[in-house]
Amino acid sequence: MNFDLTEERQMLQDTLRRYLSDKYDTETRNKIIDSEEGMSAEIWAELAELGVIGALFTEEQGGFGGFGFDVSTVFEELGRAGVVEPFLDTAVLGGGLIARLGDDSQKELVEEVIGGSLHLALAHGEPVSRYDLTYVESTAKANGDEIVLNGRKSVVVNAEAAGQLIVSARESGDAADKDGISLFLVPAETAGLTMRGYPLFAGGRAAEVTLDEVKIPASARLGEAGKGFAALSDVIAVADVALAAEALGAMDTAVELTRDYLTQRKQFGRPIGSFQALAHRYSDLLIEMEQARSAVINAAGHLETADAARQNASTRNLIGRVGRLVAEESIQMHGGIAMTKEYELAHIAKRIVMCDHRFGDIDYHLERFIELSAA
Repeated sequence: MNFDLTEERQMLQDTLRRYLSDKYDTETRNKIIDSEEGMSAEIWAELAELGVIGALFTEEQGGFGGFGFDVSTVFEELGRAGVVEPFLDTAVLGGGLIARLGDDSQKELVEEVIGGSLHLALAHGEPVSRYDLTYVESTAKANGDEIVLNGRKSVVVNAEAAGQLIVSARESGDAADKDGISLFLVPAETAGLTMRGYPLFAGGRAAEVTLDEVKIPASARLGEAGKGFAALSDVIAVADVALAAEALGAMDTAVELTRDYLTQRKQFGRPIGSFQALAHRYSDLLIEMEQARSAVINAAGHLETADAARQNASTRNLIGRVGRLVAEESIQMHGGIAMTKEYELAHIAKRIVMCDHRFGDIDYHLERFIELSAA
């Protein structure tokens, strides 16, 4: 089979790589991370103008991509450059849910997302839910033509920058039921919605969100009452591919930095990469990288199939294991310089590790793969 990118995806990859190599160096990223916003509005607008966000939506949704290989192409390049801007949260999660569930009026927000003028955040995880997507204690109660939301949401990435939050709340059933979960569009300035923001370990910002008698119109509901879980699962499947591709891109950078260091750093008058012990360790990384790349291609190719969930679980488990190896080995072969903030690998290693802790770590995805394979 031919796994080469199509001409359109190759152009997208080349454009994104050139832009990020020119605009997104270590110093620029560190300034972005240290800023109060945790992201660059200028870079976000320029990437939107280049069509990067549009590549994450199908033509029917207003974009020009939206398939597995479009997602993997974009996020591999974002991972390669260590980009901290919230593409996953605004486009894949927030925009993806509106595109799937929204009515005609709500879907107009997707145009704003693609144009770069609107940020979104998914407020779904709760203090005790961990990786369980079905666990929702937050409640939504009808009160005439209004809906009243109460509850707490944890680690809501991009919440402070978002114009709209997509909030999950339970309209029926027990806390762990799939049925009964609804999704609502809640403007960030709505009375009763409060946030406590903080920086994330690998860049960007998140917030703890409290919903205290938050009143919204019934028209703010996305889709049918109590039927939000299927769409939520669909966008998380896309996010799994995106995170795997992002980690792969970051691993590519880590391996390249390690190769450069091994060929430039000298001991006893020779590059340290010529020493057999380090050469073998580096060779092992290259072998693992080929396996990881094949896994991402497999997941991207299965995203639109009925077997997407099982393939994603397998890929996320493998990427998590290989990513940890690449991060640890790259740091060890570099030595102390790899831990300094001014050196590129310090941030890249954090991104690799944190990709494994969003929407499930290696243990979670192994258990999920076993369960789905037995079904």
